[in-house]
Amino acid sequence: MTFLPPESFNIADYFLDDRVREGLGDKVAIRSDRGDLTYKEVQSLANRFAQVLQAHGAEPEDRILIALPDIPEYVGALFGILKLGSVVVMVNSHLKANDIAYFYNYTRAKIAIVHHDTFDEFSAAAKDAPHLKKLLVVGGAKEGHPSFENSARLLSENFPTSQTHRDDAAIWLFSGGTTGKPKAVVQTHTSFANTTELYGKGAIGYQESDITLSIPKLYFGYATGSNLLFPFSVGATVCLFTDRCTSETLFEKIAKYKPTILINVPTMINHMVSHPTAPEQDLSSLRLSTSAGEALPEELYHRWKSTFGVELLDGLGTAEMWHIFITNTLQATKPGSIGKAIEGFDVRVCDDDGNDTPPNEVGALHVRGNSMAIGYWQNMEKTKAHFLGEWYRTGDMVSRDEEGWFTYCGRGDELLKVSGK
Repeated sequence: MTFLPPESFNIADYFLDDRVREGLGDKVAIRSDRGDLTYKEVQSLANRFAQVLQAHGAEPEDRILIALPDIPEYVGALFGILKLGSVVVMVNSHLKANDIAYFYNYTRAKIAIVHHDTFDEFSAAAKDAPHLKKLLVVGGAKEGHPSFENSARLLSENFPTSQTHRDDAAIWLFSGGTTGKPKAVVQTHTSFANTTELYGKGAIGYQESDITLSIPKLYFGYATGSNLLFPFSVGATVCLFTDRCTSETLFEKIAKYKPTILINVPTMINHMVSHPTAPEQDLSSLRLSTSAGEALPEELYHRWKSTFGVELLDGLGTAEMWHIFITNTLQATKPGSIGKAIEGFDVRVCDDDGNDTPPNEVGALHVRGNSMAIGYWQNMEKTKAHFLGEWYRTGDMVSRDEEGWFTYCGRGDELLKVSGK
């Protein structure tokens, strides 16, 4: 089972416009400290972003950089860029000028959408970015730079979504960076819809009644999916907050918003269960929490389950295959395992010669499916090393038992071979 959309396909249509056409325009799409936005209001916000960007020279296939905190305008900007047929580039809004200049020049973004509060660093970096034509400011005007609010005030609520090709680039995600500069993973419209169908709707079972809350911020691909695209695909409600993520903040937001799905990471899981007030916290609104991004120790899984009584679904994915393709589910969970391959993805465990390893032996993880990226931007060497025809070699080392449960064993580039082992 895979999902192959029609050739003319735009994920702004699939995730947003379709909800309004289905009659969910008045359903709450986003909750934040600034109030609620319905799906119709998010659509109007996105349409205004598309018009403002177009007025400032943005065209189909241009890269547009988003550097915003988790506010409703982030969602509007993302879908507005897609509606225009341009390409979303997401970065941390708290980067310093040197790092910002790298992203400006590497992506050759024409326009950057930045926040008033972090404008100075992005403005300083723009002096060394010849391809950047405009800084569009959200949250208040800056002298010499257009503000989104002023530009959008009198614009129409309507904008026709561009008829992009399903294989067009939609969003650039960033991978690596620990041993050098981050490299861009160029992902297509198809990839985001395919993983949504297989993982979001299939393995996890997102529902219209769900309310989601995320520890990672939206510029992380894990959160882009789990706390925006997956819930939007079924008409659920997304909760956004800009506060620094601490245990206290999370407990406060859970009490306020009553989420049903929590998007979590092992480091924060540990902080939450170790908090002095953990036994007193009410997490009963949650029907599940996900975990990804790093290994989840079995002992931490049991501490979480005994403390909060909420199922914790560990999984593994990559930007190159957009999001999670191995996971535990509510129907089948094995503590200490990252789960089983999701239907629609084929997964192999291979030795150094590319042969399948026997059960319970460690090998290199290979995966194929309709969520594979086009490749790494301006890095053909790494593209050829990892994108092997239909298969993507992730660099992760795993083992799989006779029943199909995977165990994560680290990264291939962190292993040493001693006496041939």
